[in-house]
Amino acid sequence: MAKNQKAKKNEVKGFSSYLNNPVDFTLLITVLLLLSIGLVMLLSASAPSSLQEYGTSYKYFFRQLFFGVLGVFAMWFISKFDYRIFQKFYFWAWVISIISLAAVLIFGTESHGAKRWIDLKITTFQPSEMVKFLMIIFYAGILVKNRENLGKYLKGLVYHVLFLIPIIGLLLMEPHLSTSIVIIIVCCVMMIIAGCKFWQFLVSGIVVGGIGGIGATALYFLSTKFQERFQYVVTRITTFLDPWKDATGDGWQVIQSLYAIGSGGLFGSGLGESKQKYLYLPEPHNDFIFSVLAEEFGFVGCFVVFVLFAIFIWRGVLIAMKAPDMFGSLVAIGITTLVGIQAIINVAVVTSSMPATGMQLPFFSYGGTALFILLCEVGVLLSISRASSKQ
Repeated sequence: MAKNQKAKKNEVKGFSSYLNNPVDFTLLITVLLLLSIGLVMLLSASAPSSLQEYGTSYKYFFRQLFFGVLGVFAMWFISKFDYRIFQKFYFWAWVISIISLAAVLIFGTESHGAKRWIDLKITTFQPSEMVKFLMIIFYAGILVKNRENLGKYLKGLVYHVLFLIPIIGLLLMEPHLSTSIVIIIVCCVMMIIAGCKFWQFLVSGIVVGGIGGIGATALYFLSTKFQERFQYVVTRITTFLDPWKDATGDGWQVIQSLYAIGSGGLFGSGLGESKQKYLYLPEPHNDFIFSVLAEEFGFVGCFVVFVLFAIFIWRGVLIAMKAPDMFGSLVAIGITTLVGIQAIINVAVVTSSMPATGMQLPFFSYGGTALFILLCEVGVLLSISRASSKQ
């Protein structure tokens, strides 16, 4: 019995013995550089819109700066916590996701035809941003618990995918298609890394995608209510195929984005010198902030940002590979995939390489709570990096 108590004591000691280890310095510097460049670009991109709406050029910037500074402190604070504490409450992450998304549909405020935000009076909160992280925690926990069954079709793939259905259903009711796509991709990557068979995903994806596509098409033509609710999806696809068909309407934003990127050239027009941000490009400080970056800093500026995101992904994957346990490895790969896929989709949208999705560019796009949650996620990633480092 004394031997068991001693072993338990050593296990508890080892549980948090790494918290004074150094974090991944390369990742930390990369995140701070992305955040700094993002804040500078937000100030430049948002100044005209802020001046028109609030009579000052700094309204958006100061709010983003506040959440950015708060997020950096939270990031460092969380990095000093043992990430494995999340594993104990992984199922609650799924429950909280369901409750928060349901709360949006009941208490949320509508904007631009979607109900995605809850007004907290002092700020607005978008639960879907929190749900992205919660689903990473949930899937890391449940995949570790069921690791022996991951290679099986029913107990592996099907069983774990079932937990996604209510989450995606609630998101589509907002509607929030882009976040649904991101969560599906992130969770599927985590499942494949954990041990689920790739061919099972491929075959199931083709079958389910085909049935879903046929069903959605039938509903679109047979149900007026369904048609009205998801008309924006059809509009975005047709706009992507030919934005000049409705150049002053639905295609306006994409066309202005292409003008901005094209006029940037090799070195850009210079910081603050963008023309498209002067009320030509709708909400240039949000989904299309990369267009302003391209116009002001050209190909060179875009390349620097691409390199920084590539370094982020590289360090994230490295942290996942070196993590001392499966849970830490899956959380690290989930966070890395989340940031990487959002950056890829955002750049693809603003360059008209895919239909518009409303996807934000991590560290750059305006959104205080989204930035704060993102930096908290990085804090968890840094905590995992401490566990794999040696003093």
